Amino acid sequence: MSSKNEEDEAISNFRKYLQIPTVHPNVDYSECVQFLQCQAESLGLPSKIHYMAPKKPVVIITLQGKKPELQSLLLTSHMDVVPVYPEKWTYDPFSAYKDAQGNIYARGAQDMKCVGIQYLETIRRFKNNNLILDRTIHVSFMPGRLVCLYIFDEEIGGTLGMAHFVKTDEFRSLNIGFTLDEGLATIDDVIPLYYGERTIWQFYIRSTGTPGHASLLHDNTAAEKLIFVVNKILGWRTEEKLKLSQGMDIGEVTSVNMTMLDGGCQLNVVPPELSAGFDVRLDIGTDRRAMEDIITGWCHEAGEGIRMELFKANEQTTPTKLDGSNPWWLKFKSECDEMNLKLKPSICPGAGDSRYIRLIGIPALGFSPMMYTPVLLHDHDEYLNENTFLDGINIYYNIIKGLATE
Repeated sequence: MSSKNEEDEAISNFRKYLQIPTVHPNVDYSECVQFLQCQAESLGLPSKIHYMAPKKPVVIITLQGKKPELQSLLLTSHMDVVPVYPEKWTYDPFSAYKDAQGNIYARGAQDMKCVGIQYLETIRRFKNNNLILDRTIHVSFMPGRLVCLYIFDEEIGGTLGMAHFVKTDEFRSLNIGFTLDEGLATIDDVIPLYYGERTIWQFYIRSTGTPGHASLLHDNTAAEKLIFVVNKILGWRTEEKLKLSQGMDIGEVTSVNMTMLDGGCQLNVVPPELSAGFDVRLDIGTDRRAMEDIITGWCHEAGEGIRMELFKANEQTTPTKLDGSNPWWLKFKSECDEMNLKLKPSICPGAGDSRYIRLIGIPALGFSPMMYTPVLLHDHDEYLNENTFLDGINIYYNIIKGLATE
């Protein structure tokens, strides 16, 4: 059991962390790194800073285990948060205001500064209880994910953070055997448990055709061909959306969305080129190359001068096994069962840093114990109740202890 002083300190540290505006698009991590270094010092633990790129720090705080030769446990989170529209918030989004019900309002309260502090406060309790575990525990705080406007370093795709870090000697020296990463809030008592993710696939359909005056009916226009292919792709979207109405989870289907339209100069001119951009998240059973061949076939069917142009495609990852072949899963589930936690194993609808961990063969689970909480990540008035935050520390205490015990 934790003391009132420990709980008050944990909430205070949580609010201090939330008040650091590591917000895109121009993130300054210096204050955040300093805060985390102070946390490490208060715990009597070493911290290391690795730079994957200028101004993109990776902070590692380490609790040494009794048996350092064993594979270690990585608890990972990201320091950055998505943009805010302050005029849409009831309270200043970086004030960490706590209302009479104990709700703490701040950008990052759910996504995911809560988890980073919960990891550290769990370790603080280990230290206070003089508990020395078998395995070494590394807590990582990654820089952000914003490329263009909304592709976030965890919150810009991790390309300057975890994606690069897993390829370094510094990461290999950590000897990671298993990773815990972020999950999602839930409005009831069933906690989402993410063991895999869909594959990001973003592309344009570029169509060229006969230009001219809009008073005429030209043959072979860019619009006719583009609309033909767009309708085919949106037909695919309709098929996937139908699966949701049949009870499938969003992580189990492919999401298809047209997110950009571009072209034309004025209303009375038929443009020589038009394009449409698509964001697709492929379910784990759909082969990207096969779908690419199908869409290319639709382009050929539309006529000459229309093509598919790849913008971004992530490598498909292998989901973490949730069976007897994965001893990490067995320990995780055992601790959850002991606490009577209800889990909903799911494929993550988005894509976090876990995908880079899984790509190198390390099992990873996304898990954030935020029960009876509305899902408000990236939303206005994002908040987390202080009791939910403290309950999460209790849950992590048992799970991390179990995972770090041989």
